[in-house]
Amino acid sequence: MSGAHPASVIELAGVSFSYGAGLVVEGVDLRVADGEFLGLVGPNAGGKSTLLKLILGLLEPQTGSVRVLGRLPRETRRSLGYVPQYPGFARDFPITAEQVVLMGRLGLGSAIGPYRRRDREAARRALAEVEAGDLGGRQIGTLSGGQLQRVLLARALVGEPRILLLDEPTANIDQRMEGEIFDLLRTLNERLTIVVVSHDVAFISAYVTRVACINRTLVCHRTDAIDGAVIQALYGEPVRMVSHAHGHVH
Repeated sequence: MSGAHPASVIELAGVSFSYGAGLVVEGVDLRVADGEFLGLVGPNAGGKSTLLKLILGLLEPQTGSVRVLGRLPRETRRSLGYVPQYPGFARDFPITAEQVVLMGRLGLGSAIGPYRRRDREAARRALAEVEAGDLGGRQIGTLSGGQLQRVLLARALVGEPRILLLDEPTANIDQRMEGEIFDLLRTLNERLTIVVVSHDVAFISAYVTRVACINRTLVCHRTDAIDGAVIQALYGEPVRMVSHAHGHVH
């Protein structure tokens, strides 16, 4: 692919969003290339989850535009797989891992009704792909944090998306499991574009191809350019050092 740049599958241009008085996201420009593994990092309340929801079409920008696969996000939701930070159901809810994964098939069929055999086969394939094939019959309340995360990842994959979006997928699991989940994402990146939100820029730099640092505005770095100064600038006091160098004002 020398000379040719991969097409952009996600494009944000001049995007700003506020929940009330103050802007949470301001003037963000971002292009995500087909096949990229992008890490979206920044401090708490810096706008990471908001940016993800704008890409998903769960929120609409006050200014600017968001395009996914060249169209409005709400028109391309079936091409997006999403792993939220929290599962969206109580851990003591009486449901099996396979039933959780099957939720990702809702809306894909032509009729409303029982899941079809192909849905169940897709659920089993997705569980196998995330190395959780033996968990299908288990109640979700009996799963560890790492096992539940694999099941939620299978739920995102079962609809056969082109783009995978994950919001802090390893926030509630131990470091060994964190490495296993990101090893899995690296394998999935061979066929999917991936955007992952994280607060741990040092850890994800070993996996992603590029890091987008958001603290209301956005600055992008290649992973080989991430160093102590960048991390301190994003999370600590001397933010101006990085932001001025990139022409942004935080």
